[in-house]
Amino acid sequence: MTSTLVSFLAQDSPNPLGGPIPMMVIMVVMFYFLLIRPQQKQRKELQARIDSLKVGDRVITTAGIHALVHNLKEKTVTLKVAEGTMIEFDKHAIASVHKKESKSTAPAEKA
Repeated sequence: MTSTLVSFLAQDSPNPLGGPIPMMVIMVVMFYFLLIRPQQKQRKELQARIDSLKVGDRVITTAGIHALVHNLKEKTVTLKVAEGTMIEFDKHAIASVHKKESKSTAPAEKA
């Protein structure tokens, strides 16, 4: 029985990739291109939008609060939630930014 087990383990497997090491390398590369890289790109885009915040932009915080940017500081932003209600948030708490439409990009009204 031991000789049968040894001969079974000694046989070369017909793995076209050559073994477990190349398979692990392929898995790491797949994870990078399918998960890590898109997430890094998304983070960079959000950071660029946060860096270009201006007074009057509409934002949504990570807590789900919809507000207008009222004042900007180096690390914080003051948001106008309702008339007379201002809340100061850390800039990292902003989940999405909707830029204020300029007059040239606003859709024309129908008569």
